[in-house]
Amino acid sequence: MSERSLSRLLAVFFGLSLFLSCTVYAQENYTWDTVRMGGGGFVSGIITSKSEQGLRYARTDVGGAYRWDSDAGEAGEWIPLNFGVSAEELGLLGIESLAIDESSPNKLYLLAGTSYFNNGRTAILRSDDYGATFEIVDVSAQFKVHGNGMGRQSGERLQVDPNNGDVLYSGSRWTGLFKSLDAGKTWARLDALDVTTTPNQNGVHLVVIDPSSAANGASQTLFVGVSRFGENLYRSDDAGASFSPIAGAPTDLMPHRAALASDGNLYLAYADGPGPHGHSNASLNQPMESGQVWKYDTATGAWTNVTPANMTRAFGGITVDPADPQRLLLSTINAWMAQGSGWGDQIFVSDDGGASWTNVISRGFEVDPDGVTWILGKSIHWAGSIEFDPFDSKRAWVVSGNGIFRADDIDATPTVWHFDVKGLEETVALDLVSVKDGPLISVIGDYDGFVHDDPSQYAPQHAPTMGTTTGLAVAALDSNFVARAGNALYLSTDGAATWTAAPTRKGTKGLLAYSADGSVLLHCPDGSSTTYRTTDAGQSWTEVTGLPVSNARPVADPVDANTFYVYGGSSLYRSDDGGVSFSAVGSLPNGGSKRLTVVPGKEGHLWAALNGQGLRRSTNGGSTFQTISGVTYCEAVGVGAAAPDASYLTIYIWGTVDGQRGLYRSTDQGASWTRVNDDDHEFGGPANGHFVVGDMNVYGRVFMSTAGLGIVYGEITDRDSVPWDEWLETHFTTDELLDETIVGATADPENDKISNLLEWTLGANPRQADQISKWISTDAETNALRFTLRRQAQLKSATLAIEVSQDLHTWQPIETAFDLSKTSPSEDNLYQVLKYDLKDSLSSRPQFLRLKTQPTP
Repeated sequence: MSERSLSRLLAVFFGLSLFLSCTVYAQENYTWDTVRMGGGGFVSGIITSKSEQGLRYARTDVGGAYRWDSDAGEAGEWIPLNFGVSAEELGLLGIESLAIDESSPNKLYLLAGTSYFNNGRTAILRSDDYGATFEIVDVSAQFKVHGNGMGRQSGERLQVDPNNGDVLYSGSRWTGLFKSLDAGKTWARLDALDVTTTPNQNGVHLVVIDPSSAANGASQTLFVGVSRFGENLYRSDDAGASFSPIAGAPTDLMPHRAALASDGNLYLAYADGPGPHGHSNASLNQPMESGQVWKYDTATGAWTNVTPANMTRAFGGITVDPADPQRLLLSTINAWMAQGSGWGDQIFVSDDGGASWTNVISRGFEVDPDGVTWILGKSIHWAGSIEFDPFDSKRAWVVSGNGIFRADDIDATPTVWHFDVKGLEETVALDLVSVKDGPLISVIGDYDGFVHDDPSQYAPQHAPTMGTTTGLAVAALDSNFVARAGNALYLSTDGAATWTAAPTRKGTKGLLAYSADGSVLLHCPDGSSTTYRTTDAGQSWTEVTGLPVSNARPVADPVDANTFYVYGGSSLYRSDDGGVSFSAVGSLPNGGSKRLTVVPGKEGHLWAALNGQGLRRSTNGGSTFQTISGVTYCEAVGVGAAAPDASYLTIYIWGTVDGQRGLYRSTDQGASWTRVNDDDHEFGGPANGHFVVGDMNVYGRVFMSTAGLGIVYGEITDRDSVPWDEWLETHFTTDELLDETIVGATADPENDKISNLLEWTLGANPRQADQISKWISTDAETNALRFTLRRQAQLKSATLAIEVSQDLHTWQPIETAFDLSKTSPSEDNLYQVLKYDLKDSLSSRPQFLRLKTQPTP
């Protein structure tokens, strides 16, 4: 844009007060959280900052990355960093590696990708605000990773040069080692390391940079580990221009993790496989059962075996105290040895550089569940990453297949391990039912499921336990009848409070349906082409006839106890005789979700999510279906409590409406839709569980399955981010608060032509005259004219609109002339910073902007 055009725009902005007027814009805000279960998945790495006290991150194999926030919750919580991942980016929830730029610890890098999602798309996620926002650099054309693959807990394979934050290194699984010279924006392969992949497909998985080797503006010495037997450890003393194998390194084991002490000794944990368990390909002979610990003197090249005495198991994590190069912390992996009353990994501490070790577990072991009662009796296992607190080496964290454990005094006897998972939810939800006037009942992978009265609080796990639970059914007219299926089949007659194993069953896992009155239970076991029926709580079973559907998902009519439905192929099958037999009564396009949704209280009402064929509904038991217009894609559909003035339950979908993919709500049976999520809360879509479920007891609350973020839920925000009264009390004295001419919504105590209401909306200071010109800038990279605005993240009591005009007469939304280039939260998450760039096609025309605000009626 020319200087002349910029000056015109600035002139208008200096007179912005002329355009501050009032209007009403319908707006509804949602807040998002996860149903509190507590951990539940494999945390594959924990990384602590050596330069900023209290800064630490956790990475997971299917649930993204987390940052610890000591100010969150009552006593600190893990903050999820990847809620904004779209369905097209789902695989980026698999975090293969994580690195902090210690020279600027606000800068964070994630190496993300999952081989079976999005064609294995791999990306470097770059952040300069501690992971609040990310720039995605797609590197799939050069290298790929697999955050849920074998060896995922080893590493780290992504590193930032401590002497030059623009230099990064990344190992890959299939195409070798790469280097970036521009802070991760572009990458080039280091061909000098003549390794691309390994038989176990973990590839180049370990990079260590020597911070004492700075020359020519960057570190020169690198140590690189390769996940294979034989030659597997390399050294470069010229920043990757050349590499040589390190002589004397073990060749009958492979390096897992390494820690470089300040005295120049490199400590390495070795194992006979990539882990975290034995490799499924038996021909590779990588059982993950044995290992050693070695010390390599980087100055002399000498090797010393420092394995704890009488310990031959595989070793996973190793770390060194930054303040004391002799103090080490070490963990086994996949050991399954005595651990309190259970079986798991062992943890060792040394104060003499590995010459001797103390087994912290056998010395005395206790677990503090920190409110997560299901963890009692479970163990610390798959301990592939362990870290000291760099600022207090009595404190330590270790990862596990079920979460993270923290010891506040690793030298204490007994050592108490706190289950440190507040805010970290990494389960894979498989089914969910919200019971009217009752609880929220879930089933999940690995850890059965839960019964919640309040999704924001931890709840009891189903007991007896059986691990992964795929099927869940609740009788619509009598919710005392509940069933769940996994490796066993459990039935409840008291609303999931207690459970009894069915005496017989026809298979494992699979899907269930209870008739409306609970008298009939249908079960289609996993992999079965037959659905079975019982009327005596599993004492006996008969085969259902007329249902040629494998892995069928039966659904019971919520009113008529004789009616069941199944969608399979291109047919809608219905049973009118209590599930004894089925027949095709209607048709639907092939390829939709098998999860039909019924409407409590409405006989014969069905909703079908048909993916690319959109959304359809039936009001006659599936005989005919009506297409819901405007919904061009629908992956999941659910129902929840009706709106206050509505006669029909609320419909929720994950789908595409008017070209925008998201989570939508309809209170008028699909005639209109309101998007309830935003681009910062996409969660990768419904993924494995394929469900969207409305809360039957709270209007507006909606739950959704994810690939590894647990069960997310959103609810209508009841308050502003910064309430009006609190904002006034912050900026005005007690006496001033009594004077409406000073604190009223239209008052302007600084006479800067900006009312208190707008100052509050924007999070400004009403006691300082605002310089409107600071909102205008030119982007250094694109040279585009940029308008930057800060506003409350959640605004319930007022509306705010930004409008643009070229003639001061016709006003339109700002999006007609500006592109929203970036949205980022403030550090306290109370405000959003919006950055708008003027569209190129309008760069020669003057633009006038106005802000319009008004209290919500």
